[in-house]
Amino acid sequence: MIILQCPFCETGERVLKNDRAFALYDKYPVNQGHLLIITKRHVASYFDITHAEKKALDDLIIKGKELLEEKYNPVGYNIGFNEGKYAGQTIKHLHIHLIPRYEGDIEDPTGGVRGVIPDKRIYP
Repeated sequence: MIILQCPFCETGERVLKNDRAFALYDKYPVNQGHLLIITKRHVASYFDITHAEKKALDDLIIKGKELLEEKYNPVGYNIGFNEGKYAGQTIKHLHIHLIPRYEGDIEDPTGGVRGVIPDKRIYP
């Protein structure tokens, strides 16, 4: 079922795809090459997808990494998704961020994804 007004359901910009998922470049990238890996089925929560959809997403994460290495040569990655309003989910269609990281893109990358709560990023 396609939900109207979903930017992912309505876009034709697919960089990679398989039978259950597709990837596109983030419209507001954190870094050059920032990809979104998205289920073809319109579903908001990771916890509501099938095992086949999880495998399809994982396959595109790997293919996305290969694409980014060829095109941009990053030195690391952050991979994650926002689950629910209070985790920052603004589009109610599951999408996984594959964010390439580059030396010097921030002064101190310690803590990685812990930076979603800035005061908790650096820890002993």
